[in-house]
Amino acid sequence: MYKPPKIWRLSCDRNSGTSMNSPASADSGNPNKTGAELSSAQGHGAGTPHHQSFWLWVLCLTGVDYFSTLAYQPSIAITSAGRLAPVATILLVLVTLFGAVPIYCRVAKSSPHGQGSIAMLQRLLRGWSGKFLVLTLLGFAATDFVITITLSAADAAKHLIENPLFHKVPSFFHSQVGITLVMIMALGALFLKGVREVIGVAVAIVAVYLVMNVIVISGGLYTLTQQPHFVSDWWDKLSSGDVGIAAHAYEAPSESATPSTSNEADSPSESTISPGTATPLVPLTWYAGLFMSALLFPKLALGLSGFETGVAVMPQIKGDPSDTEEAPLGRIKRTQWLLLTSALIMSVMLVGSSIVVTTLIPLEALAHGGPAYERALAYLAHAEGGLKLWPFFGEVFGTMYDMSTVAILCFAGASALSGLLNLIPRYLPKFGMAPDWVSATRPLVCVIIVVCLIVTLIFRASVEEQGAAYATGVMVLILSACVAVTIERYRERIGSTWGRVPWPMVLITVVFLYTAVDIMIEKSEGLVISLFFIAAIMGVSLVSRIVRSDELRVVRFQYANNDSKFRWNTLQHVEIPVLAPHRPGGRTLDEKERELRIWHHLDDEIPVVFVEISLGDTSDFFQEPVLDIRHEGGRYIIRVSHCTSIAPAIAALALSLNGTTKPIELHFGWSDESPLKMNLGFLLFGEGNIPFLVKELLRDAQPDEALRPRVIIG
Repeated sequence: MYKPPKIWRLSCDRNSGTSMNSPASADSGNPNKTGAELSSAQGHGAGTPHHQSFWLWVLCLTGVDYFSTLAYQPSIAITSAGRLAPVATILLVLVTLFGAVPIYCRVAKSSPHGQGSIAMLQRLLRGWSGKFLVLTLLGFAATDFVITITLSAADAAKHLIENPLFHKVPSFFHSQVGITLVMIMALGALFLKGVREVIGVAVAIVAVYLVMNVIVISGGLYTLTQQPHFVSDWWDKLSSGDVGIAAHAYEAPSESATPSTSNEADSPSESTISPGTATPLVPLTWYAGLFMSALLFPKLALGLSGFETGVAVMPQIKGDPSDTEEAPLGRIKRTQWLLLTSALIMSVMLVGSSIVVTTLIPLEALAHGGPAYERALAYLAHAEGGLKLWPFFGEVFGTMYDMSTVAILCFAGASALSGLLNLIPRYLPKFGMAPDWVSATRPLVCVIIVVCLIVTLIFRASVEEQGAAYATGVMVLILSACVAVTIERYRERIGSTWGRVPWPMVLITVVFLYTAVDIMIEKSEGLVISLFFIAAIMGVSLVSRIVRSDELRVVRFQYANNDSKFRWNTLQHVEIPVLAPHRPGGRTLDEKERELRIWHHLDDEIPVVFVEISLGDTSDFFQEPVLDIRHEGGRYIIRVSHCTSIAPAIAALALSLNGTTKPIELHFGWSDESPLKMNLGFLLFGEGNIPFLVKELLRDAQPDEALRPRVIIG
């Protein structure tokens, strides 16, 4: 029988089939992955097992992304909705609790290994269309997660630079780009240290940050109960129609500034709020206010940023001892707890902060360039504007609040980086669209960090320039989850077509579709950036697929029935001199054998084993061929199905059946197709110049020419 070569080892597993394994010491440079190593890439794992923790600790890992939006979400709400911000925020909370939470709880149940809605949608489409759908969604996911890392670090750098105490640091250290780059590299170094350490740091950061925000928000709410005129003033202005949204930017005036003229007001600038308006005010009815809030709601969509990362980090949640890889029920249940708990915490924080900020901070301070712009809660913590919510508020407490904000923003990329580490190894290596080392954590961390550094340099660490891409990525992923859940629920139901439609899910999908389209129309640059990420991923993936096309990529052989398994074991223990591929549908086996013996000068006493191969999904990279072995007309026929490519399947068969005294011979006939057509056929459809490809695969797999199966063409 066949002796294991230095590079490839074909072992006969009598119970589960023949598996192909690559020894860890292989020094040929061949990146093929098979057998036990490949099982992680093909199954639910990705390289090494994930460190698992209590679900509440993992909540903090996702919370550094989700909760960190409190640093700028109240300001965004005011900028976008003016005095309607509390109403628009309540709508956001309702969509979160009754839309996003049910959707992602279902995603956690249907895709419990961290692939999220991408895995659910992949099951709907086979072939290359399914692969391109996955690559497209991975592009949006990469946009979301990478921009999360870079934008959060840039915002952290901005908060740090604007802190009064940091002004005492030499100006050489005031570069926002430089500080952002250092923060991103520090995040990468922490991940290289290990996920256990990352979760531990996340727990501490989230706990401190939430406590600081509870102090600020509770102080604001207490102040409103003691000084209700703040609420009445807000309501009177809102009822009179003074919503506080204008078409032009308001620059906070200096002490010596005079009111701006009409020409100055007409200068083009960024859309934000104004403390007043030159047009007559029209009283605002409750239904008009509600309608306006619904129209303005998509501008607050960054408050939905934590759900995709919530399901992406599922492999790091410790489940029950009874959990299995196929049905991790404990992990699913705890992930659903995580999603609901984080949503409830964030909902309370968003509504509370929106009420406090809208009623207590003057609109001119929240305008673009104002002291509270993009730091509304920090403005209150520093007691700027002369309003002390608690007696200890001021520069010291404000600096403590700033440091907690900087810490969580700097670390907000941790959940995004963790999500990328879960997603990429589960798809690209499995598709043959990434080098094999991508399944390893540390090299992939280095690659992602380098990409983040490049993105930071391209955008010059600008928070505003990256915001559109961030919102686009978030909403497309949520929309894909809605579509996946809706289709899955429809397929599960029985009855008439309309009766099977899950109307609540359809309504949720429509809401998120409206939100996504509104964001893409208003901030089209975000879609452009996302398309760039998609193009980059597709380009790299296709190049990698071409480069890796000469790998053996057969994981193991499966059997159609017990008889086939018995005959396979029999064939492995006898000397087989000739293996002849036969294309079914053309000549009969009798005609094929007659021509073969004439043209290849084979005597009648030399047995010939014929191989007939049928292709399955040729867009897949790795394969587990199914063997159906028959003994008909005095000859063995091996019918192989579920193949992704013909040449690797034939090469794997030859290596498994290769004799110990004399190498097996593979006899092929000539093809009349052009070389270009054959090469394209191999890359796309698993066919092509089969004899040449088999010969190259055998040469890579068996360096010893004396033991290598021989390829004969005639």
